[in-house]
This record gives sequence, C-alpha cells and structure tokens, in this order.
Amino acid sequence: MGDFGVIADVSTTIVTALTTALRSLGGEQPPIAVLHDLSEPVTPPPPMLTVFLYEIAEDPASRNRPPVRSLPPDPPRTRKPPMALLLRYLITPWGGDQPTQHRMLGRALQVFYDDAILDGPQLSGSLAGTTDALHLSLTALTLDQKSWVWYAIQKPYRLSLNYEVRVVNLDVATELAVRPVRSRVIDGVTAS
Repeated sequence: MGDFGVIADVSTTIVTALTTALRSLGGEQPPIAVLHDLSEPVTPPPPMLTVFLYEIAEDPASRNRPPVRSLPPDPPRTRKPPMALLLRYLITPWGGDQPTQHRMLGRALQVFYDDAILDGPQLSGSLAGTTDALHLSLTALTLDQKSWVWYAIQKPYRLSLNYEVRVVNLDVATELAVRPVRSRVIDGVTAS
C-alpha cells in the first residue's frame, strides 16, 4: 500500500524499467528515460524517452470496496479502503534520428508487453516490499484524442505512446477506533 508519495514512486518505477531496457540499444550514449512534464524544451543528448504523467483518475471498479479492519492483537480500528487510482502516461522519444526514436518506442513497447505487471523487486519507494502490482496497458487513443493531449500542453504533436497504470492504491491518512459492543437493548430489555 502506498502513502502520499505513491504517485511519484510509480513514476520512478516506470522510468527505472525503461532506462534499464533502453541500455540494450547501446551506442556511444545509450538512450535514457526521464520524468518530464514537457513544459520546458527537452534537451538531448543523449536520446531519451520522456515519461509524462498527464492524467490521474479514480478507478471506478474499485470504488465500493469495504472498510479495512485491523487484525488482533492490535486494538480494533477501521479505515476507509485505499483510494484506487489510474495513472495515464505519455511516453515520447526525443533526440537522435528517426530510426533511433522508433527503436526507443519499440523497446518501450517490448518491455511493457513482456512484463505488463510490475511487482516485487521492480517496485520502489513506498511500494517496495509490498504485495502491490502495477498493471500497465497500452491505451488505444484515436489520433484526435492524442492531438488533444498535445494541444493541452501547447506542444506540436509528436509520435508517442499512451500507457495506463492500474491500480495504484493510495492509503488513507486517518483511522477510526472501533469500540466493542458491551450491551444491547432488544425491545426494552438490556442484555449483556
């Protein structure tokens, strides 16, 4: 389960996986992956894949999960279930020639197709050592939808990949104490 830094931890996990995979492309300066919001110009060398988190949404399928209760020997406590998030990323190649950019995209597609579930030692930060798993899927967007993403960040359209990461669990910050039932009243009669 993730604390408030879980979004940054997911982004770091993705960048690390991509950078490791891009080393196989070799070259004088092998390509790297970087977390970038695309508000400033991207300045290679080396050639790079930018990883841009462009949307955070709540996973609708996970909204009605029951409260989480503590297990004995801890004192009885309850808390809301973690908020289940979907993170949407834009992965874009920069630098090098067109074949190099296409190889970077191909390698990114390959690594996330071969290992579409990141878990265990692949996770970093608050996710490290947990049983959480990040499911990555290539998001099918129309050309118009992709153009709107680029329009929103006020940049000209570039060939890029759109990935969705689900389910990222964001833990709640508060717990409520649960008091045990000591007595009850049924039809005016108190029972203990």
